[in-house]
Amino acid sequence: MRESTSAASGSDFTEISEAEFEAATAAGEKTLEGPIAAGARYDAGRKSLIVDMPDGTFIGLPVRKLEGLQGATDEQLENVVIEARGLGLHWPELDADLYVPALIEGVFGSRRWMAAQMGAAGGKAKSISKIAAARLNGRRGGRPKKNKDAA
Repeated sequence: MRESTSAASGSDFTEISEAEFEAATAAGEKTLEGPIAAGARYDAGRKSLIVDMPDGTFIGLPVRKLEGLQGATDEQLENVVIEARGLGLHWPELDADLYVPALIEGVFGSRRWMAAQMGAAGGKAKSISKIAAARLNGRRGGRPKKNKDAA
């Protein structure tokens, strides 16, 4: 491999070997063998995104669980575009994108966003030990105050 500069554009690029090119092409083709979208639409009645696969199967996902789609209007959600040869879904008005293979695996947003969703769900969880701790805190005057000096 050698570094080159294109005289016409002035941009830097790296030349790759024929074997590297073929390997990258094969990897790209393998990606397209996986789950891709043949169609996508918003079902306003169910407040769900419906993704159709080339083999006739489909999945329905509630938009409230998809990063970037909460709070959008029905009209905005209806304007979904399939991109990257079926690997991606894009909503131009919302500047939101979702990766189809990740949706199939149950990943509905970025790691940070998914972690926040999991944390919010965990905070709402009720267990016997959580209820007992809340009652004990109540008898002691409520949740302890945060120490401003510790931060």
